[in-house]
Amino acid sequence: MTPLVAVRLAWGVWAVSWGAAAAWSDQPVARPAPGRERSYLLVTILGALLLFGIYAPRAAVGRPLWPLGRVVAWAMVALAVAGFLFAWWARVHLGRLWSSRVTRKPDHHVVDTGPYRLVRHPIYSGIILATLATAVLRDNLLGVVGALLMLCGWYLKARLEEQFLRDELGSEQYEAYRARVPMLVPFTRG
Repeated sequence: MTPLVAVRLAWGVWAVSWGAAAAWSDQPVARPAPGRERSYLLVTILGALLLFGIYAPRAAVGRPLWPLGRVVAWAMVALAVAGFLFAWWARVHLGRLWSSRVTRKPDHHVVDTGPYRLVRHPIYSGIILATLATAVLRDNLLGVVGALLMLCGWYLKARLEEQFLRDELGSEQYEAYRARVPMLVPFTRG
């Protein structure tokens, strides 16, 4: 098995298991206004199409962007898997409050324990780590552009989610959490 096949397999296992776990959450009681989620969805989907696109990588984008030895390639697979494991830790920690879309659930509250004490959006952080590792492994311009678009999409979703939760849960409670915990990158401010 090649590193590229292994990372695609890791993405597939994550996607199937993530989708199957959707049954394990409460129904939402509130969502953002219709259409507010379109921008992040479109950007993220376009990015995924470029990152995982069905194209001949070398024919589509020319020479590799950097030398990528076998050890580095397998390290990227390990980083992608670490990203998925971090996202799963956050998903399990949220329990029934989790949703694939921006929502408020019954008895929703600010979760600031587990991975949520490290970053406000650990699921997105894990997926972003897997995305960046995959882009390094893909080693082409379309993969890098796709990863950057996906990163922008997750950032847009995180911003929408923060605004929505601040409005739904109360600005004081959410702002106190926001002041203590970084958004996406552990051990940073902002």
